[in-house]
Amino acid sequence: MKRIFYFGITVLTVICVSCSNTQETAPLRTGAENTGAYLSLLQGKRVGLLTNHTALIDTTHLVDSLTGLGIDLKMIFAPEHGFRGDEDAGSPIAHQTDPKTGIPIVSVYGAGFIPADSLMQQLDVALFDIQDVGLRFYTYLSSMYYFMEACARNDVPLIVLDRPNPNGHIVSGPVLDMKYRSFVGVIPIPVVHGMTLGELARMINGEFWLKDSLQTRLTVIPCLNYTHGTIYELPVKPSPNLPNNRSIYLYPSICPFEATPVSLGRGTEFPFQVYGHPQMTGYDFSFTPQPVPGAQNPPQKGNLCYGVDLRVSPSDDIVRTNGFNLEYVIDAYRNLNENTEIGDSFFTSYFEKLVGVDYVREMIIWGKDAAQITEIWQEDLEAFKTKRKTYLIYPE
Repeated sequence: MKRIFYFGITVLTVICVSCSNTQETAPLRTGAENTGAYLSLLQGKRVGLLTNHTALIDTTHLVDSLTGLGIDLKMIFAPEHGFRGDEDAGSPIAHQTDPKTGIPIVSVYGAGFIPADSLMQQLDVALFDIQDVGLRFYTYLSSMYYFMEACARNDVPLIVLDRPNPNGHIVSGPVLDMKYRSFVGVIPIPVVHGMTLGELARMINGEFWLKDSLQTRLTVIPCLNYTHGTIYELPVKPSPNLPNNRSIYLYPSICPFEATPVSLGRGTEFPFQVYGHPQMTGYDFSFTPQPVPGAQNPPQKGNLCYGVDLRVSPSDDIVRTNGFNLEYVIDAYRNLNENTEIGDSFFTSYFEKLVGVDYVREMIIWGKDAAQITEIWQEDLEAFKTKRKTYLIYPE
């Protein structure tokens, strides 16, 4: 079944399938695997693809699948971590050529985030396929946003091959105050948004969030047999420092340590599953970050850190239910503030970009607990949840 939604003068198409609860026992299929729904839209067209290593159909990469089917793939656009997904977080990605296919790879995480008009004008259709983890500050969302802008500006239709969100079961955390807008927070959504990238693409279009209120000619190829309650085990690491679902469930609550001196385990075998600092006291658990592929210069490199091991406890169910949980950051702040001279220097200005609002830092410093801080953002969160329902493709 095809449903067509009209937003202004722009037609947004979602190619739909029945999503009844009885289907959840059937095999889950990603949008990329639903080839019959989009191959005809690519045949005879010049195609550009924004993707990385996560765009698999079973064990075959989408690039290999498309070229094998005779699709004219003109260029690949690469996000943070690169086309192969092995670059350090934050490392600029250079333009290059794919050695296997000879297709040019254009970086959208280097000198600029938006593909040049001169490149977009060489395309008849654009394609997006990347595995996301459902957080505002995970930059694949930002790359999709700017790709949508480039498509809209050059009147290139965009097809999003949707994938499940492993954190799609919950909406949690403060909604971004746009004065803190950055590449780790590009649209006014909460830290944990509970949407797939296909659903978010619909929301970006429907809410006129692109520059100059542009809209993209958007088609979303949905997952089959997926609901927001589906527990989805990712087949490959979506980025170098998210090695398993445990790290992905903890990521909303652990990532704010990026704006502090506390290590979150980069440079260990368990990134985003621990936190610690050389001067934290009262903990038996310790670890020492070292340079590793994907984290060549981790925070607290070579220093013995004491802190908390979250690899087993609390349970996955509890972590998933908590969503964005400030208790870990508050624990580390109080520990270090009591035992060192770290004081207000615990937080960098990056903290506001990650959490998205200005009052969280202040309330932590004032001694407020997580429940008191969480209460402040509830009204905005409930308003987002209401808005979100308009754009959902899959059942809750």
